[in-house]
Order: sequence, then C-alpha cells, then structure tokens
Amino acid sequence: MIRQLLVNSARLLAAAFTATICLNTLPAMAQNKPPIKLLVGFPAGGASDLVARYLGEKLRPHFEGQPIVVENKPGIGGRLAAETLKTSTADGTSYMLAPNATAVFQHLLYPVTTLRYDVLKDLVPVATVTSFPLAMAVANRIGVSNAKDFVAWAKANPKEALFGNAGLGGHTHFSGVQLAKAAQIELQVVPYKGNAPLLTDLLGGQVPSAITGAGDLLPQHKAGQIKVIGVFGDKRSPLAPDIPTFKEQGFNLDTGDAWFGIWANAQAPKAETERMEAALKAVLNSPEAREHLLTKMSLNPDFRSGAETDRVLRAELDYWGPVIKATGFTPQQ
Repeated sequence: MIRQLLVNSARLLAAAFTATICLNTLPAMAQNKPPIKLLVGFPAGGASDLVARYLGEKLRPHFEGQPIVVENKPGIGGRLAAETLKTSTADGTSYMLAPNATAVFQHLLYPVTTLRYDVLKDLVPVATVTSFPLAMAVANRIGVSNAKDFVAWAKANPKEALFGNAGLGGHTHFSGVQLAKAAQIELQVVPYKGNAPLLTDLLGGQVPSAITGAGDLLPQHKAGQIKVIGVFGDKRSPLAPDIPTFKEQGFNLDTGDAWFGIWANAQAPKAETERMEAALKAVLNSPEAREHLLTKMSLNPDFRSGAETDRVLRAELDYWGPVIKATGFTPQQ
C-alpha cells in the first residue's frame, strides 16, 4: 500500500514537472517563430503608421504570442514598401498596410518598370481594414455654406477658384477634377506638402478651399473656423453624419471613400493569408476596436475580405483610369 502510494506520488511529480517544462517552453517557442512584419510605406506618426501599430498590437493574441513588427519604409507614395513586399520571403510573414491611393493611383500613373512591381500580379489583397470619407472645406472668408453656393462663387470668381490638397496625383487631386467636371467649373489644384500647411492656409484664408480626409477637417468645422460643404462618397459617413454628399446637393459625383488595406506577397501560402484575414476580421468586429478607430482615429472600421477588396480595387482602377487619362496628368518620376 505504502509502496503503491510512493509510486503514484512519483508519477504525479513527474507529470507536474513535465507540465511545468511545457508551460515554460510555450513563450520561448512563440518567440522562436519568425516575426510577422507589417510594412508601412509612410513615416512613423502618420495615419498609416498609427493604424498599423494599433492593429499589430491587437493581432498578437491571435498569433499565439508571435511577434508582430511594424516596419516603416517611407518613400515615393508607398512604393518602397510595395517593392519590399514583392521581394520578401513568400512564407506568409510579410504584409503591407497601405491606403488605396498606393494601390490604385500609383498603378495607374507609373509603368511597372518604374514601380518594379505589379499590384495585380505580385501582391494579393488580404483585407480592407478601415475607410474614411474625403471632403471639401471652404474658408470662412468666401462666405459659402454648401456645394451649390461654392459653385456659384467659383463661377463668379474664376481666378480664385482653387482647392488645396496634400499632393498631386492622388485621390484628393482627382476628386477635385471630378467635382469641377460635374459642376462645369474651372477648379485649379494647389498642392501642399502635407495636411498641416494646407490646414494653416485654409484657416487663414490664403487658399479658399481644400480637399482631404474628413477627419482632418471636422475639428475646425465644429469650431466654426471653416465650413465642410460636402463629402465625395455615395452616402453620408458615420464619421460626419451631418455633412451631405455632393450627390445629395445635385452633383452627379461619387469618387468613393478612401480606405486602408492589407496586402501579402502573391506567392505567400494561402493558409497563412487566410489566417491573417480571419484575425483581422475578429479584431475589427470587436466593440473595443470599433470604438477606438471611430472616436480616437476618425476612421470607420470597415472589414472586407481579400476577395471583396480585390473586387473593389479592380473597380477603382477601371473608374480612375479614364479619368486620369482625360486630364493628361503626368507625374514627376
């Protein structure tokens, strides 16, 4: 009896020791897995970087402690990050978070020989993660409060009919082009090096109007310092439910919301990209993430699958291709 108790005790101790070893080994095993890299083609502190870092933090529990590292590759509109993704090891550990402008407008404006990647062949969409409306705001000095008033003002003041934006060749630039076409007015673009100087000049009245993300304009709009006169999508945004669309105001115009997506190397294992897609869906459907993105970052949580993201991307390429061609715009290399 005593001998049997001793044997059983020894077995229990051995089992407990083995379990302890296994538990202590789990973190080490997770740390030994290669890190998941989330490439961002813009500097630290910008919108792309902030979204990537927030998602990276929330994704970690879904990858059993596997490290997720945000790696900034700023330069030429996000192209450096896309080039890095194309040449990365195709094992499902490298991804890129980028705005649709990188995928759509870079693809349309530059030949593959310049880009050194083809967004439709070398990269594959994993998911859409957030979206946000583009909007036009006007300086208080011009005294207009809606889109029709702005068009009337532009016709009466053709030399002043300008809009500022944060750079040529992107979504905001060509949304302004489409607004001018729909309203049958001349509207010249004034490119700025970022939103900060653009908003400074808009507040001061040096530029009469501006087109950028609605989230960048709403604080000043709510404070009465500027007037947001319309959003460019086909419906009002939950971020700005009181701002009407241009279509509501009588202009046949829908240039869509801007959005952030995540891409993988096209050769990555499907099982790995599907694992990332499922993890992103779980994160973005959580109440905590939705609340944070809406209230802290002025972004709409907008999960779409990789297949749906691919469909949207191709539709935007089809829409914007003829628009850009008609303008004759040629970017600087």
